[in-house]
Amino acid sequence: MARTSRHRRVDGILLLDKPAGESSNRALQRVKRLYRAAKAGHTGSLDPLATGMLPICLGEATKVSGYLLDADKEYLARCRLGVATDTGDADGQVTVEKPLPDDLAREQVEACMQPLRGEIEQVPPMYSALKHQGERLYRLARRGEVVERKPRTVTVHGLELVELGAQELALRIRCSKGTYIRTLVEELGRCLQCGAHVTSLRRTGLGPFHGAAMTTLEDLQDRAANGGFAALDALLLPAETALEGWPAVRLPADAAHYLLQGQPVWVPRAPDAGWVTVFGPDRFIGVGEILDDGRVAPRRLLRGA
Repeated sequence: MARTSRHRRVDGILLLDKPAGESSNRALQRVKRLYRAAKAGHTGSLDPLATGMLPICLGEATKVSGYLLDADKEYLARCRLGVATDTGDADGQVTVEKPLPDDLAREQVEACMQPLRGEIEQVPPMYSALKHQGERLYRLARRGEVVERKPRTVTVHGLELVELGAQELALRIRCSKGTYIRTLVEELGRCLQCGAHVTSLRRTGLGPFHGAAMTTLEDLQDRAANGGFAALDALLLPAETALEGWPAVRLPADAAHYLLQGQPVWVPRAPDAGWVTVFGPDRFIGVGEILDDGRVAPRRLLRGA
């Protein structure tokens, strides 16, 4: 007798609200089990301390997850002034404690924030997942080792002071891939000459998903228990939503057929160059690229239902 697969065909993107204290991979595995999906992947890790948007791609949607890795991110960071830690966040050991400047005003904070906007250089922190000679930096840091790290160019598109209290402040940040918010806050603390670290970090947007509704693990478990797969699947976004804003081409049935066989096809009024999303008569087919001769070549195709 043939063995029944434990997996089922499920495709789409779930915008998960990752809880604090949970690793991104563990959250991914919990979602994958609830959906009983054969394939699943996330679009860039969040630190265990951080909460918020973690898009989970299921099934065929995993084929577009890579395009979200380079997307801009948005965060809301709460920071403690006057205390620096070895990790740059509340999980670390205190390394510096200093009094705050007298009568700290928004103008002082704004002046220190200005050099942190735009294209800047950042040295990755030792407590990060980057590798040095095959080993994660945070593992070296836990052994008390420090190695040289090359600066990286990142872009801070927006840095806004949302709230300023007696010893804390809140920042809204929109930035490029690879930006370390902890490092940004440490730089701000150094400029204010009192030190600072992140006490909480929430990702509020990623790529085209800005301000979108998110779902908690608790809500998923409740839906699974009371509504089954239909209730879970109702939360999924189509794969093409990850590529919102890309130029789109639409193919008639015959052209779609040839593209799905791996052949470039002619498309009237297609863009002159670049990457495009490709749609057939009734569904999203995948990602294509405009060739020099004007044809659309398949680059990443999605399997149909």
